[in-house]
Amino acid sequence: MDFLNAIVALANFVLIPATAYGAQLALGALGVTLIYGILRFSNFAHGDTMAFGTTVTILFTWWFQSMGVGFGPLPTALLALPFGILGCALLLLGTDRVVFRFYRAQKAVPVILVIVSMGVMFVYNGLVRFIIGVDTQRFADGERFIISARDFKSATGLDEGLALKSTQAITLVVAAIAVALLFWFLTRTRTGKSMRAFSDNEDLALLSGINPEKVVTVTWLIVAALATIAGTLYGLDKSFKPFTYFQLLLPIFAAAIVGGLGSPVGAIAGGFVIAYSEVMITYAWKKVAGYLLPESLAPDGLAQLLSTDYKFAVSFAILVVVLLFKPTGLFKGKSA
Repeated sequence: MDFLNAIVALANFVLIPATAYGAQLALGALGVTLIYGILRFSNFAHGDTMAFGTTVTILFTWWFQSMGVGFGPLPTALLALPFGILGCALLLLGTDRVVFRFYRAQKAVPVILVIVSMGVMFVYNGLVRFIIGVDTQRFADGERFIISARDFKSATGLDEGLALKSTQAITLVVAAIAVALLFWFLTRTRTGKSMRAFSDNEDLALLSGINPEKVVTVTWLIVAALATIAGTLYGLDKSFKPFTYFQLLLPIFAAAIVGGLGSPVGAIAGGFVIAYSEVMITYAWKKVAGYLLPESLAPDGLAQLLSTDYKFAVSFAILVVVLLFKPTGLFKGKSA
């Protein structure tokens, strides 16, 4: 019985949250790796791109809620998500036309584009705070739990309860659909194949008659969709606060680099590696150890390697190790 309680506690506090968080990081890392692979620079504005797309989604969610429009047991934000993607796409296409296109025409080296993206990041950050403020915003509605801890305890008779939030299940389903559509697009459509060809060899792609501006436009549209979906899912699962999305830039880049920059499969794998590492290192293992170990060996303290305040330090440490020893990442992307 104690073993089952330990498994339930592990699933409740580590496996389920880390899997949902990993899916959110994977979607964010996919956006970063697409920009790096096709536009050939590291976009430091990606975290705040996610924040802007989520902001638009939240505003439409509130508007729908004020009119009494809902989505039954599902969050109203899912109805507002297409509008958030559209708003984010308009922002990214406008930014590309006003800012990034000039530097592409000048054949600027990637480090210049990185610096420019940092300037764009601060503009986006200020724009989001101006629109929605700096406070934490909660916009999740619908059913909160698929399985509540109380119902699980009464059904199983275990001391430990398992809670599965609806937002965690929605994260996994929506992320799986988004990834499947992305891979179908990249491998099955003419435009997707053009994007892959452009990423592999730009000069050869241009000689083949591929329109570079079309590739760039489609890339930004896909990035807008991925960023908005990732940001909205993260906001539904936790809460929305603009500065949090700025902080998310570190684990997202760590995920992209661990998996291999420029590799979509690597971005997904890296997202889960970073998520599980952060959650497992910052989780207090006292409860699980108490179930599994004899009372004489049970830890007196929390048995926590690092405080949750240092979870981003885990991402940073993994990022540094990968850059030092395997800069191409797990799936042999382009070196960072």
